[in-house]
Amino acid sequence: MEKIGPAVTGDPYEKSFVQPSMEKFGEFDLNQTKEEESLPSGLVSNGTVDYRGRIAAKKTTGGWKASPFIIVNEVAERLAFFAIGVNMVAYLVFEMRKSLPDAATIVTDWIGAAYVLTILGAFMADAYLGRFKTIVVFSSIYAVGMVLLTLSASIDSLRPPPCTARPCKKATESQLSFLYVALALIALGTGGIKPCVSSFGADQFDEADTKEVQKKYAFFNWFFFAINMGALVAITVLVYIQDNFGWGLGFGIPTGAVFCSIIVLLVGLRYYRYQKPMGSPFTRFLQVLVASLRNHFKGVELGPRAELYEVKTKESEISGARKLSHTAQFRFLDKSAVVTDPEGDLKNRWRLVTVTQVEEFKSFVRVLPIWAATIALSISFSQFSTFFISQATIMDRKLGPNFKIPAGSVPVFSAINALILVPIYEKIIIPILRNKTGHRRGITSLQRMGVGLFISIVAMASAALVETKRRNESKSPPPPPLSVFWLFPQFFLMGSAEVFTYVGQLEFFYDEATDGTRSISSAIFLSEIGLGSWLSTAIVKIVDRATGGVEKGWLRNDLNKSRLDYFYWLLTAINGANFLVYLFVAMLYKGRDGMSGVSSARDEVLFESSGEASGRVGDLTMMELGENIRK
Repeated sequence: MEKIGPAVTGDPYEKSFVQPSMEKFGEFDLNQTKEEESLPSGLVSNGTVDYRGRIAAKKTTGGWKASPFIIVNEVAERLAFFAIGVNMVAYLVFEMRKSLPDAATIVTDWIGAAYVLTILGAFMADAYLGRFKTIVVFSSIYAVGMVLLTLSASIDSLRPPPCTARPCKKATESQLSFLYVALALIALGTGGIKPCVSSFGADQFDEADTKEVQKKYAFFNWFFFAINMGALVAITVLVYIQDNFGWGLGFGIPTGAVFCSIIVLLVGLRYYRYQKPMGSPFTRFLQVLVASLRNHFKGVELGPRAELYEVKTKESEISGARKLSHTAQFRFLDKSAVVTDPEGDLKNRWRLVTVTQVEEFKSFVRVLPIWAATIALSISFSQFSTFFISQATIMDRKLGPNFKIPAGSVPVFSAINALILVPIYEKIIIPILRNKTGHRRGITSLQRMGVGLFISIVAMASAALVETKRRNESKSPPPPPLSVFWLFPQFFLMGSAEVFTYVGQLEFFYDEATDGTRSISSAIFLSEIGLGSWLSTAIVKIVDRATGGVEKGWLRNDLNKSRLDYFYWLLTAINGANFLVYLFVAMLYKGRDGMSGVSSARDEVLFESSGEASGRVGDLTMMELGENIRK
């Protein structure tokens, strides 16, 4: 039978638990520390392996040797996704003869589904396939979907004939079904790739290595830079090709890029560091809930002599995951780890779980308020592919005497901003902030997200003011079209908001996740983009019904008669209220290390991987332990 021992940490709540002897501490943690010290300095300490299944060597794997292959895959996926997303409404209206409202709804629902499906992709990665295999499998599904989409745009029998007389012939059910299958496969592929790529990239950096952990945060910035590079090419070059050379070529080029990205990803096989799948986190979460409720109804109390169960092996019972220290939050869940029968079955995880399993679930629950408090920003982002584009279509888009900017390319203002701002932030702003705050990243992830949320308020206010000006000028006879460059402020500011918030979310959700929930955590924050897209659709429908419909309401078919500025002011108010909620939630947030989220010491302490040992090693201080592990 395994030994039963209380989980001991440095928090006041834990001091009431039974204190094991120093000898037990030696068995439990000091030997573990010695084992970690005994590892050759050239090997990683985060449990990743190379393609042969051996502990990964720092010299030959990971870091920026592996990251470029991963980034290329993301560039190709974003290239294809944006090439579809920004112009699919036009394809559905002009090629498949769908009405504008129906086309907008289809695209919004498709984008929402793609991001919500990230939860499925993350589940497959964490539970069964691992991140690398998941990326390869779902990239292949993505490629098949792109092939079908290209065929839909290229083969005459898969779309309606050219319209020569009114009414135009609409797409048949079979033609639409073929298109929908293609879009469904692309959404499924996106759902599998997105939650794994950023986490797989971050896996290439050992968090216990001072130099590599700094490069990990730089990776998040350059990863976002790559996303916008793919978006930039899609909304400029590919949209132009679609409008001027045909949809078949416009979809065929990103199809080829997706196939090439899979090849590039496989070429980097020998350079990657791989985390092994650790089983279904959702099953472990459910086990904690069931065991907590079972013990609660049995009358179990967390008294001063209560013992919390933990295995006595070097690593946790979750394959490949490190042990986690107990925290005092969510004490009800601790009941699932209370040993009620020392002679009973200690292996039945539906009755008794380990401290690490409880803390894993706590870490997941802990980030949900932050996730909920940033979802309003995704509602504003949804306007990129809907009303922002609609404004551009009726504005002056001439660039010189012979060139007219495609309406679908106007979001380039946002992409260019991100491409400029990321290097400036990484190379100039961070060093300045670091000197002032003493924080390695200049500001914490939560502070960075807060900056982005505040900028989004200014962005939507700017959009409302510009729309008011455009609408007023459209009334003057003859109505001179306002230049599309008046939309630059709202695109620029929304792009800035995305740079701060999106990268902050990448950092935050990765850092606060445990070893067994990294992909799920990435999926949770990505899913809010999908939910934001669906919420945007719901708000539009509510506003439409509440203000008089398409004939008399704020949102009519004719933007010159609409009150789109009122709608933008509504989104400004929503973003403002959301920002206040976020400030409240962020100030109350305490991370896995027990520190406040807005002043987390996690980035300052460079031995995150030793967190499971801290506070349980007798007279060793945390800094001494950190120095030992770094040696």
